[in-house]
Amino acid sequence: MNPILAARLEKLRERMTATSTDLVVIGPSSHMVYLADLSPHGDERPVMLMVSQSYAGFLMPALNADAARQHTDLPFFPWSDAEGPNAALEQLLDATGIDRSAPSVVLDETMRADFALLVLDALPGASRRFTADTVGYLRSRKDEAEEAAIKASHLLNDRAVEAAFAQLKEGMTESEVADFIKGFYKANGAETVFCSVCFGPNAAFPHHHTGDTKLKAGDAVLIDTGGRIGGYPSDMTRMGFFKTKPEGYDDIHSVVDAAVEAALAAAVPGVPARIVDQAARDVITAAGYGEKFVHRTGHGLGIDVHEAPYITGASETILDNGMVFSIEPGIYLQGRFGLRLEEIVIIRDGKAKIFSEMARTAVAAG
Repeated sequence: MNPILAARLEKLRERMTATSTDLVVIGPSSHMVYLADLSPHGDERPVMLMVSQSYAGFLMPALNADAARQHTDLPFFPWSDAEGPNAALEQLLDATGIDRSAPSVVLDETMRADFALLVLDALPGASRRFTADTVGYLRSRKDEAEEAAIKASHLLNDRAVEAAFAQLKEGMTESEVADFIKGFYKANGAETVFCSVCFGPNAAFPHHHTGDTKLKAGDAVLIDTGGRIGGYPSDMTRMGFFKTKPEGYDDIHSVVDAAVEAALAAAVPGVPARIVDQAARDVITAAGYGEKFVHRTGHGLGIDVHEAPYITGASETILDNGMVFSIEPGIYLQGRFGLRLEEIVIIRDGKAKIFSEMARTAVAAG
C-alpha cells in the first residue's frame, strides 16, 4: 500500500481507539479519496470502505471492480446486479472481526441514506455517529505534503487572478472573464473548482451567479475563484475597480482589510474558531456595517474546497496545528457594490500563515 495511505489508516485506527470506535464506514466521497485514493463511480449501487482495528476492505460493485483495482490493493467483496449486495456485505462485516452485537459505528455523513441504512439494518444493535472525531479530525489537520500541495495551488491561482484583472476591458461580460480564468487553469494543468466574477452592484450578492453583465467605468470588480492541481484546490477573493472607484470604495476596502488582519491575529492554536469570527465581525460592526456582513468568516479547505473547520460565531472547534481555513469577511451594499477579501491560511508555528502571495490592495484596471 502507498505509504501515505498506510499511515493514514494507522492514524485512523489510533483515533478509533481514542474514541472507542469499532467500525468506520466510508462511502464514495472525499473521505474515501483521503483514506484510499479511490473515487469510484457514484450511483445507486452500494460501494463502501469498512475499517476496523484488524481489517480494511471494500464492498464493491463487480461492474466497478476492475477500474477500482488500479488504485488500491485493499481487498474487495464484489457483488453483481443479479446477486445484490447483501451477501457480500455480510462477508465483509464478518471479515472486519467486530463484535456485531452492539458495535460503535462511524458513518460517512456524505454517504447516500440507502447505503447507510443497509449497514445499520445489518447491525441493528449499533450505536452510530458521523466522522467528526475520526476521519474528519484527521483531515482537518494537514501534513506537510498537503500543505505543499495547497501552496502550489494558490500560487497558480495568484497568477490566474492577476492575469484576469490585467485583461479587463470595457464591455467584457462577467462570463468572459470567468472563461478566461478557466482557460488559464486548463493551460497550466489545473481544473476549475469554481469561478465567480461580479461587476458593480452584482458584488453585493455574496453568491451572485456570474452572467452577462458588462463591465463599465466606475464598477467595483470582485473575483472569487479556485482551481485544483495536485489533488488540492485553491480559493481566494480579490477586489479591484475599472477606471474609477465607486463612491466610498476606499473606506469599505480599508474596513474589510482591517477585519482580515484582526481575524489573522486571532487565529492561533488553542482558541475556539468563534473567536476568529468575532474578531473580524467586531471590526466591521465598529465601523457601522455589522448588518452588512451577512455570512460566516470562513470555512476549512482540503480535498474539498469547503470542509471542517468552519469559522462561525457558534463554532467551539479548537484551532490546532495543521488546520487550513479561509478568512473572508465582507461588506455588501445593495445597489452599489460588495467587497470581500479572502485568504486561505494554515495554523503553523503558533500563528496563521497565508498561502496566497497576491496583495489584498485594490487592483486598478483599465
